[in-house]
Amino acid sequence: MSHTIFVLGLGAGEIGQLSLDMYKKIKQCSHLFVRTKNHPIIADLTTEGVTISSFDEIYEKHDQFEKVYEEIVELLCHKALSDDVYYAVPGHPLVAEKTVQLLIEKRNEGFQVVIEGGNSFIDPMITALEIDPIEGFQLVDATSFSSAELQLTQHMVICQVYDQLVASDVKLSLMERLPDDYEVVVVTAAGTSQQQIRNVPLYELDHGININNLTTIYVPPVKEKEMLYREFQTLKKVIADLRGPNGCPWDREQTHRSLKPYLIEEAYEVLEAIDEEDDDHLVEELGDVLLQVMLHAQIGEDEGWFTIEDVIEEVTEKMIRRHPHVFGDANASTSLDVSEIWGEMKRQEKDQDGSKSIFSDLAKSFPGLLMAFKIQKRAAKVGFDWDNPTPIWEKIEEEIEEFKKEIADHAPVEEAAKEFGDILFALVNIGRFYGIDPEVAITQTNQKFIKRFQFMETRIMEQKLEMNELSLNELDKFWEEAKKYEKYR
Repeated sequence: MSHTIFVLGLGAGEIGQLSLDMYKKIKQCSHLFVRTKNHPIIADLTTEGVTISSFDEIYEKHDQFEKVYEEIVELLCHKALSDDVYYAVPGHPLVAEKTVQLLIEKRNEGFQVVIEGGNSFIDPMITALEIDPIEGFQLVDATSFSSAELQLTQHMVICQVYDQLVASDVKLSLMERLPDDYEVVVVTAAGTSQQQIRNVPLYELDHGININNLTTIYVPPVKEKEMLYREFQTLKKVIADLRGPNGCPWDREQTHRSLKPYLIEEAYEVLEAIDEEDDDHLVEELGDVLLQVMLHAQIGEDEGWFTIEDVIEEVTEKMIRRHPHVFGDANASTSLDVSEIWGEMKRQEKDQDGSKSIFSDLAKSFPGLLMAFKIQKRAAKVGFDWDNPTPIWEKIEEEIEEFKKEIADHAPVEEAAKEFGDILFALVNIGRFYGIDPEVAITQTNQKFIKRFQFMETRIMEQKLEMNELSLNELDKFWEEAKKYEKYR
């Protein structure tokens, strides 16, 4: 049967700051274990005759703090099998103390853990900085946070800044969200006679400053609106304001249906930016697509049907569910493996919603060439496909002859259109066989035609001619010139 592990708080700094009750408990310990001796009170307690053992040597054995904390807890639990254990940590045991959280979990294994309390470093920090946490306050562990977790509009206190290396990691993470010269505050030994406060630009955080285990970094709330333009919540508020009572009349009038053409246009402009290999243009166009998503989400929220958070939840859940090789136990080492997993997941989803057709989830609003491409890919996956291109070429020739016959017989336009559609469908199929996306191909050809035609327009204007007065042969000469210019450009 295990004995009790008593967890005591050493307070934020000096021995005079300990409560009388905590001071008596520490003095009465026959043997006190401490996570680290790097605390101002330890020397005083040793002088007063308290027998102390630390776990500082364990820090040298591991390159990860998590491993250090786990070993400390295992040692404490082992000692608790034979006797009561008194374990002291800096500040309050329940504030920024991972070993204490791990000890609490050990209660599930039958260990008795009693938290005796203590004064945390938070009160002296707040006093030193003269801030009010009611305005919004975030306490962050320097050894385990990511920049995405930070709330830039709140008071941010980053603790566990043990050394220059940790300070460097903090600096780099903060610089992902803040300007390099953003002013932060380095506080050491808050609330003690050795207290030091220094304001520094962010880029100087890891050099020229004395960093030790009593160091904390304070990041003041961001007040300048322009500095928050990168934040998702800022964008969300801007869109809400645009559709609000005092917003833009045009934005307020929009509906899901009225915005349909804009989403298609913006998507094609993204493709254009990708083809241009222009990153700045791509950033702009992706922003325009995101704007459409945000507008649709705001309309959904205004009407009480859904919010942007619902959209994010839906896509997050789908990505996790469809990637069991990343978030689960499935294995996938190649793109083909991933494709098979993805296909199986989609088949399971169809079975659940009662849809049996392989085409049931194809969007009816897809452009015609894209729809043909997707239909053929779906059919090919279940074996409805040719093994080589020869019969596809034969099919194209067959469809062309049938179209010619319809025209020769003066068939109605509707009938001729059906045969013309068959030609396009067959052409999409041969392109698919050779790995060509028809939408990408036709877009490239459209752009190529426009560039050549614009070249013609420029050359004709330079010669002070009128295009509509030139013969087809004369125009063809300019066209050939445009092709040569494009080739040798």
